[in-house]
Amino acid sequence: MKLYSKIIQNLPPEPQFRYNRDMKSGIVCFIGRPNVGKSTLLNSIIGHKVSITSPKPQTTRFAIQALYENEEGQILFVDTPGIYGKSEDKLAKLVNKNAQDAADGNIDVVIYVVDHTRERDYEENKSLGIVRKVEAKRILVINKTDVRHPTHIVQYKFLENEFDTVIEVSALTRKNINLLIKAIMQYLPEREKLIEAESLSHPGLNMDSKTFAAEIIREKAYLFLRREVPYSLTTVVDEIINRDNGVLYIRGRILTNDDRYKVMIIGSRGRMIKEISMAVRKEIETASNKKVFIDLTVETDPHWVESFG
Repeated sequence: MKLYSKIIQNLPPEPQFRYNRDMKSGIVCFIGRPNVGKSTLLNSIIGHKVSITSPKPQTTRFAIQALYENEEGQILFVDTPGIYGKSEDKLAKLVNKNAQDAADGNIDVVIYVVDHTRERDYEENKSLGIVRKVEAKRILVINKTDVRHPTHIVQYKFLENEFDTVIEVSALTRKNINLLIKAIMQYLPEREKLIEAESLSHPGLNMDSKTFAAEIIREKAYLFLRREVPYSLTTVVDEIINRDNGVLYIRGRILTNDDRYKVMIIGSRGRMIKEISMAVRKEIETASNKKVFIDLTVETDPHWVESFG
């Protein structure tokens, strides 16, 4: 099923839609290899966290949808997972498939995000190959311009004739973000809004509260565990309850495929899992403006990757 059809199926029913011929609206897809800053760029455009970030590849595992509006129109962004090169890793293959599925949808603008501090390689060329197959307006975004050295920007400038627009940005400092939004708007068709922003409980259109909370837990686990645990974990939130005392209760699990990783995640005397829980609590309290209680456990499940697919 095409991406556009999937999105439309998940939108609220009438009367939450409003037809406005003066508005521009469309679907914009980010494509790029891992860790070029696609998720940070999306968060910077939206103005708050929609997609989790970390220095680890495979942080974004499924296409994140998020809505942006201004006086010109409405943009439905799709942040795809980073494209991997040759890999026998099952999770990497599933991540690649999710990214490819998103790119195969009805897209108005494709944004190819590159990191000028990294040389082009097989992984980069594979991402570029997907972009070349998309029938849409193309914008090349050269990210991380806040970092001057090292730079391989000439390798990417060489591609500018393949794109309708080339913009150098810093997702971290928001340099040229407004310029990027203007460039996107000029390529969008005039048509009705895809969704009324007021009807949204969360900026991530395809994430319910449990999914969003699980993503925050996974982000903090990556942050604290760093290199100690590879990409052998995922997170699940089983329950979110607004208790009578005003506390938001969240019960979640970190799943890993090996008992030795479970020990690392829990940490000596439970210190690591406590640090992860505390960081999750603080972020969700800030986002929800509520007191939050995190009930987080760790389990070993050698087959969690199969359920991810």
